[in-house]
Amino acid sequence: MILFPDSSAVTEDVAGEIDLLQRSATSGGGPPLIVAIDQEGGPVKRFVEEAPSTSPYELGRSGTPADALLEGRATGNFLRKLGANVDLAPVLDVPSSPDSVISFRAFGTDPLTVERLGLAFARGLELEGVVATAKHFPGLGRSVLNTDLSPSEINAPRSELERDLAPFEAAIEEDIGMVMVGVATYAAYGGGEPAALSPVVIQGLLRDQLGYDGVVITDDLGAGGVSAEYGATGAAIAAAAAGADLLLFAGEPDPQVVPGLVRAVERGRIDLGLLRESCARIVGLRDTLEA
Repeated sequence: MILFPDSSAVTEDVAGEIDLLQRSATSGGGPPLIVAIDQEGGPVKRFVEEAPSTSPYELGRSGTPADALLEGRATGNFLRKLGANVDLAPVLDVPSSPDSVISFRAFGTDPLTVERLGLAFARGLELEGVVATAKHFPGLGRSVLNTDLSPSEINAPRSELERDLAPFEAAIEEDIGMVMVGVATYAAYGGGEPAALSPVVIQGLLRDQLGYDGVVITDDLGAGGVSAEYGATGAAIAAAAAGADLLLFAGEPDPQVVPGLVRAVERGRIDLGLLRESCARIVGLRDTLEA
């Protein structure tokens, strides 16, 4: 599940609905549901009156890793009371200019600052029993376009993109629970398809080169940067075939996606072994959660 409460949502009501669903899911001895939310702080904060009280941007200007840890713990504490067990945060992107689409969501413009503050926030979440998510791999800091609305191609050479990878490499070394792959395209990584649909990015760079073996979630596959060209089912098939584990659609679900995925497996477009590996990672993550 992913939560998108509207401005009139009452925290206690949402918590009650999640609790009912979790009790249904676990009543037969099954693992808890994954319940995710974007509670970054700043402009992306689904419950605006709740933690974190200091945004990543503000932490980057005047905060310390200790401050970020406390904000992460406060956020994790709130999310556990709500019933969410995954935060789609922290943002580990490194803006390359003031025009970057991610500037006011980032911890700073220096990779080391982003690494220290972002990972401290992640540790705070995890200390409260909430899974942290590093995003938007392999880095959205060089984009001036919002990939939720339109395609974005990043043409920087690999030598520059390696700078953007540093916070993600550190997160992988600390065994962060999930990594979200973005939907910009990267000429240096083969171009063509968005990162979340690219086996070069997911299997080659993230899995093989950087050694990440946790759960990979896509950014919104229904976003304008993807859906216009691929459609919902085409994007889902391409992402699964590329090695993504969780396929995220933030809007109304398209009823054709699941049947389309089934047909793609039956016809060999999605490798069955790859799919089993994804399922094992997801089950492994769910087994670590508490309802």
